[in-house]
Amino acid sequence: MRILVALGGNALLRRNERPDADIQQHHIEDAVAALADILCDHEVIITHGNGPQVGMLAIESATGSALTRPYPLDALVAQTQGMIGYWIAQSIHNLLPQQNVVALLTQTVVDRNDPAFQTPTKFVGPTYSHRELSAIAKQHSWNMAADGDAWRRVVASPEPQAVVELPLIQMLVDAKVVVVCAGGGGIPVEALSNGRRTGVEAVVDKDFTAALLAESLGADRLLLLTDVSAVESDYGTPDARRLRDTTPDELRLLNFPAGSMRPKVEAACRFVDHTGNPAGIGSLLDATAILNGHAGTTIRSRQHRIESAAQSCL
Repeated sequence: MRILVALGGNALLRRNERPDADIQQHHIEDAVAALADILCDHEVIITHGNGPQVGMLAIESATGSALTRPYPLDALVAQTQGMIGYWIAQSIHNLLPQQNVVALLTQTVVDRNDPAFQTPTKFVGPTYSHRELSAIAKQHSWNMAADGDAWRRVVASPEPQAVVELPLIQMLVDAKVVVVCAGGGGIPVEALSNGRRTGVEAVVDKDFTAALLAESLGADRLLLLTDVSAVESDYGTPDARRLRDTTPDELRLLNFPAGSMRPKVEAACRFVDHTGNPAGIGSLLDATAILNGHAGTTIRSRQHRIESAAQSCL
């Protein structure tokens, strides 16, 4: 099968960990080991998050005395794509030296008129306590939002319209190359009327880009891998219930946290709606079991679920 795997930020850096290179590389090695069976048996495209990394670089850029002004977010997304893509590609080579793999800098076209620019929602960077909140927001003129019990910077996250390098990705996947691409949702760019492109100050949601890319590449499965075992209704309450097999219609009747599970759920629903193929959400460590429907949450079209139930009764 052709499978697009979207690695959540936990594959690189866990909450409250120091963003040291060796810590992130260790997590990536664990992630690649969890994907080993899938990488050996299927055509695989890998995307990844970059929220902590792009936020860290933004802080360094904003406080750099040698700079006249901070680097724009599109340039920081490009930097994190190169760094993280290199680590993932190297880890795959070291574990599976017979497997061809490439990390590709990827641009994602967005619309400057997207309403997301008026309402920033995408978390980037580290968490801050309530005591630190006022000073940080004032020092950098950042938009801040609550992330659980802490606070984080939020930036605009426009909808992905198209992936610029899609023909190249298609060619590489057809040639049986594992492609690491569209990291951090892709480098946000605007397509100008004269045919030129220019960077945009934003961070695209990587799960939405993953769904768009999976659909465009004719993927048979979309796996959204994170640090929770499955999607839960009423998450964080005594009534929490793990969802094992569900449909887009059922999921859209529920409420999920805007900054974490909601984008994953919506991305999975879009992929299922547009392709009729299943999507899976769950723990990175359960990647193979999620693919086989034995772990995590499987999202399928209603018709597909009816057909599967009928076959199981034969």
